Amino acid sequence: MTVINFYSPKDEYGGFSNFARCPVFLKGKLWPTSEHYFQAQKFAATKHEEAVRLAKSPKEAAQMGRDRNRPLRSDWEVVKEEVMREVVWAKFTQHAELKKILLATDDAMLVEHTENDSEWGDGGDGSGKNKLGKVLMAVREQLRTA
Repeated sequence: MTVINFYSPKDEYGGFSNFARCPVFLKGKLWPTSEHYFQAQKFAATKHEEAVRLAKSPKEAAQMGRDRNRPLRSDWEVVKEEVMREVVWAKFTQHAELKKILLATDDAMLVEHTENDSEWGDGGDGSGKNKLGKVLMAVREQLRTA
């Protein structure tokens, strides 16, 4: 099986990264990156949601989202994968070139390859859950049949 690793927005498959500068329109607003949207949803319907949306960079949005001085919504662990699916779907349906690249990966396994994340990524050594890669593969399958 072909495996495609991605992580940095600067790499060949950089558009798969949530840090890629691919704005998405969701909830009536434009979000600079999918990372901005994902992190902001930790604080949906609070002033923190908009503060994260306005973060200068996806890195800053991620830091704000991880700041436990901000009140994390009580159902976050239940809804976070659906939030990720929602924003990834929006990104790949709103950007035709990204959709084309994703579909061109055929049946390759998509892996967010990073030591920095063992939940959404592979933990750098393959031991992680690779949830972002799995969401991308599910979206790819949906796009094929849409």
